[in-house]
Amino acid sequence: MIWKPNVTVAAVVYRDGRFLLVEEETETGLAFNQPAGHLEAGEALVDAVVREAREETAYDFKPTHLVGIYNWPHPTKDLTYLRFAFAGELRGHDPERKLDDGIVGARWLTLDEIRATQERHRSPLILRCCEDYLAGRRYPLDLLVHYG
Repeated sequence: MIWKPNVTVAAVVYRDGRFLLVEEETETGLAFNQPAGHLEAGEALVDAVVREAREETAYDFKPTHLVGIYNWPHPTKDLTYLRFAFAGELRGHDPERKLDDGIVGARWLTLDEIRATQERHRSPLILRCCEDYLAGRRYPLDLLVHYG
């Protein structure tokens, strides 16, 4: 059998000194994450992050750069995630839009607040993506090629 990672995308949004996160219900309680989710069959990575950001926050996200690609094996499950994290801009908001099941709401947190809530992070990738963004890590989107 061939092993395959779970491919996910995440939106790293920084505005006015705060990052956009989502608070969501998990099997271990309420947790924070970037707007993120799984790549669907036949979907381009940039389309997936736009879709996930809209479904989880009701914001229209326009990816402008790739922040990084992260390989993270879950410490207690037989799962490995391959995350593509995108920086970008918000282009609108629909406050009437129903959010995905399990999403409590969008939250704007400072880096200090994110560091202070690490025990509630869905994964260590949340803080790492924020720190990488603030460190200036930005790669052009044309690094990614989608044949579809």
